[in-house]
Amino acid sequence: MKHIFIINGGHQFAHSGGKFNETLFHKTVDYFTSLEDIKVKSTKVGEPYDAKEEVEKFKWADLVIYHTPIWWFQLPFGFKNYIDVVFTEGHQNGIYKSDGRSSKNPDINYGTGGLMHGKKYILTTSWNAPKTAFTLENEFFDQKSVDEGVMFGFHKMNSFAGMELLATHHFHDMEKNADVPLELEKYNTFLNEVSQLQIV
Repeated sequence: MKHIFIINGGHQFAHSGGKFNETLFHKTVDYFTSLEDIKVKSTKVGEPYDAKEEVEKFKWADLVIYHTPIWWFQLPFGFKNYIDVVFTEGHQNGIYKSDGRSSKNPDINYGTGGLMHGKKYILTTSWNAPKTAFTLENEFFDQKSVDEGVMFGFHKMNSFAGMELLATHHFHDMEKNADVPLELEKYNTFLNEVSQLQIV
């Protein structure tokens, strides 16, 4: 039996209604719930949650799936707050023990105090920026990918806690030129590929 914890990091704010990430969230929950020998738990950061219960979900999970829009090149503030609150609650309680260093030699081993070794995670992001903004020379992101650039710190956060990246999937140009049915079809293909990676 595999345990999958799915998080919707999107929430309503100003002109952002969070509908696309809500759709992704439900599609992911439905997909994995339909498979045999899979148990699913989920959280929407835009709804009330208990930090202790969220820590237990991370401890329970074999795989964590994060869905998030990108606002001003960062996580939405509600999702960042969730991470700050829940990961802090998990200090010496299943998420991380320390920063990994010792007082005898504080210059080495930073980032090795995580307690979630053996767990994996998937990240999806959704952007207004087109894919070409990341790939073309002289365009905005200097040919750095989402994972190498804006989401580098997010990946390091998970590594700090001991988790290993399984896969990422990024949605581009979702405000001005989105073909949502096509994007969902591509995402379904991604889920089928992920389900073959020995996680189910």
